[in-house]
Amino acid sequence: MDKNLIQRTISGIVYVAIVVICTTPYGAQLINTISPGLIQQHYLYYGLITLLFGVGIWECIKVMKFGNGYEKWLVYPVAIIIFYMFSKRYFHHDFYFDFRLSEILALALVLIAVVTLFKYPTELYYDSGKLIFTVIYVALPFSFALGIPKYSILSDTFSLEVFFLFILIWSSDTFAYLTGKFFGKHKMAPKISPKKTWEGYIGGVVLTLILSYFVEQYNPDLRGNWMIVGFLVAAFAPLGDLVESQLKRNFGVKDSGNIIPGHGGVLDRLDSFLICAPVVYLYFILEKFI
Repeated sequence: MDKNLIQRTISGIVYVAIVVICTTPYGAQLINTISPGLIQQHYLYYGLITLLFGVGIWECIKVMKFGNGYEKWLVYPVAIIIFYMFSKRYFHHDFYFDFRLSEILALALVLIAVVTLFKYPTELYYDSGKLIFTVIYVALPFSFALGIPKYSILSDTFSLEVFFLFILIWSSDTFAYLTGKFFGKHKMAPKISPKKTWEGYIGGVVLTLILSYFVEQYNPDLRGNWMIVGFLVAAFAPLGDLVESQLKRNFGVKDSGNIIPGHGGVLDRLDSFLICAPVVYLYFILEKFI
């Protein structure tokens, strides 16, 4: 068997296992069977998001090839301040999904960053532009991701929204790839991602919606309507991949890192999550008013 395939398989299994352990109640249950009362599930989830946040910032700095100016040294302090503000809300159960103009504006910044990357890439050749983009593209999505699950310390419960978000993202990517492989003829973005086709995109949306139907039917306690969440994931996950591909293309980089052997870095593996997490968070805010 190909050595690289073995490496990819093992690291992929480990990656999925870590996600499952940190985004479902079973992680803390497993650990606490070994050492009772050692940890609560919301700490595992926070640890995962914090790790991904820290590595993601480092990878983005490396990909964008910052100079030696002060901007490079400001990235982490600015990003940490933002993440800390959301962390306080996370531990104080302050994510009520009420309408907050500041959150809507912050989410709009993600859209502006994406538009800048595709339409005005020269703005990102300046360290000041790199600083702003890194904070918006990495720090904000992981910060908003803290607000997606529900948990209760009193009842020791942790909801499965993030787990199913990962499931839908992975499924959407797989469905789109398989549909595109067998039926794809019309390229979606040949200069950025030659293998993506419109047929694959449509197949990914349809099949993800079918999976979302079963998620909705068998998990009534989840926040929101998961048919809508599934549509949003299938619609925006490919954009996340295109954004990451365009970012690496602009700076002549193949992979964002190698923390996951055979799969690349955090930004490579979570490119869709970086776009889908803010979109789903926004939906959870707005669904109260729909």
